[in-house]
Amino acid sequence: MGAICNEDLPLSPRRTCFASSHDLRFFKNVHDNVHGNIYLDPVALKFIDTEQFQRLRDLKQLGMTHMVYPGAVHSRFEHSLGVYWLAGESVQKLKKHQGLELGIDAFDIQTVKLAGLLHDLGHGPFSHLFEREFLPRVHSGSKWSHEQMSLKMVDYIVDEHHIDVDSGMIKKVKEMIVASSEFALPKGTREKRFLYDIVANGRNGIDVDKFDYIVRDCRACGVGCNFEFQRLMDTMRVLDDEICYRAKDYLTVHKLFYTRADLYRTVYTHPKVKAIELMIVDALLKANSFLEISSSIEDPSDYWKLDDTIIKTIEIAPDQELKESRDLILRIRRRNLYQFCNEYAVPKDKLEHFKDVTAQDIVCSQKNGGVILKEEDVAVSNVRIDLTRGRSNPLERINFFKDYDSEEKFTIPDDRISHLLPTCYQDMIVRVYSKKPELVGAISEAFENFQLKTYGIKAQVHSTPEKKKRRI
Repeated sequence: MGAICNEDLPLSPRRTCFASSHDLRFFKNVHDNVHGNIYLDPVALKFIDTEQFQRLRDLKQLGMTHMVYPGAVHSRFEHSLGVYWLAGESVQKLKKHQGLELGIDAFDIQTVKLAGLLHDLGHGPFSHLFEREFLPRVHSGSKWSHEQMSLKMVDYIVDEHHIDVDSGMIKKVKEMIVASSEFALPKGTREKRFLYDIVANGRNGIDVDKFDYIVRDCRACGVGCNFEFQRLMDTMRVLDDEICYRAKDYLTVHKLFYTRADLYRTVYTHPKVKAIELMIVDALLKANSFLEISSSIEDPSDYWKLDDTIIKTIEIAPDQELKESRDLILRIRRRNLYQFCNEYAVPKDKLEHFKDVTAQDIVCSQKNGGVILKEEDVAVSNVRIDLTRGRSNPLERINFFKDYDSEEKFTIPDDRISHLLPTCYQDMIVRVYSKKPELVGAISEAFENFQLKTYGIKAQVHSTPEKKKRRI
C-alpha cells in the first residue's frame, strides 16, 4: 500500500499513518477572505502544487458575471480551498461529538478533505456555460459532465505526478465527488454513507460546496447574506447513517436554499449576464472548428490546458478564421451587447410540461409584413430557478431531530412550516434577445405573438429597450 503521509515521517499502518494530519506544524497556512486561516495538509499540497490544480486560478467561479458585478472575479481555486477546509471542519466536528459511535478515523478525514479539494477539477471555462450551453450545441446528446471529468483529472494527476496516495482513498474520493450526480453509487454500496453527504449531498442538497459558494459569491457581488452555515455545522448529528439537523434550525436550512435561489435570480441569471453568456457561446461556436476547443473534453492531458483565457487567445489571434469570434468579443468589450427584448414567467400550472423555447419558435411566430426575421437574429435564454429539487420542497428530503437525547429522525411536513414560506419551489423564465439592435421591435412583437399563441397572454413589458438608460 502506498504511503499517504508526509514523506519525512515514518510510515505506519493504515489507521495510524495519518498522525501528522492534525499537526499544524506540517501544514501550510493561507489566509482566505471568507474563512480566515486555512491550513493545507501535506497530502493536499501534493495535488495543489500541480499545474492541473493551479489551472483553477484561471477559471472564474462565476464565469462572465464580473462584467455586471465587477467584484465577481474570484476563482474556482479559492472556492476549492474553501470546500476543502469546510469538509475537514465538518467531519472533525462529527468525530468530536460522535467519533466512537461512528467509527470516524484519520483515513476518513483525509478522504473527505481531498474530495472537497478536488471536486471542481473537471470544470470547463466560464462556469457552467461550457457544459450546459456550448457542448450541447457541438455534441448533440453528449453525456459529458464536469463531475466525470473531475474523476479523470484526479487519476491523471496521481499518475502524472506520481503521487504516493492510497488507491482505496482515491476510489472513495471519486465516489464522494459524484455523490450528488447521476453517477453516484447505489445507496447500499457505501460504507459510512453519511460521509458522502458532506461534499456533494445527493440526498437533500445540504453540503459544504454550497456553504462555501453561497457565502463567497454573496461577498464578491456585494449581495447580502444572512445564511449562517456555522450554525448547521455546529449542531448537525448523524442518525441512522445520515446527517440530520435540529428541528429548531429548519428556517436556517430554508435560508440556505432561499439564498441560493436569490443568487440565481439576481446574479447568476441577471439579464445582462445572460446576454454576455449568449455572446460567449456564439464566439466559442464560431471558433470551435479552427481551435478544436471541444476536442479536448475526453483527454485530461489536453483538457487541463483549457480555461477562461481562451477568450484572450481568440481576441489577439490574427487568423481570418477567427474574425467572427473576435468581432463578438470586441462587441462585449465595447458594451454592444445582444439587446434584451422581453421576458416571460411560465405559469405555475404549465411548468411540468414546459418545453424550452427556441429561436425557431420566435421566428415562426412573426406575422407577415415588415422585416423578415431569421433564427440567427434571435437568442433565447430559458432560465430555471429552484431550491435545488425542481418543483419540490427541499425540506421534504431533509431529516431532523428534536434534541440530542432523541434517537428519532423525522421530516417536517408542509403544514408545520411557516405560511410565509413559498408554496411553489421553481420559476421558469423565458428571455428573448436580439443580436442586432435594429431588430428589437420585430423580435419583441414576435415574442408577444408566441406568448399569445402558447398561453393566451402577453409577456409583461418591463421597459422599452430603445429608451432604456445604459446600465452596467
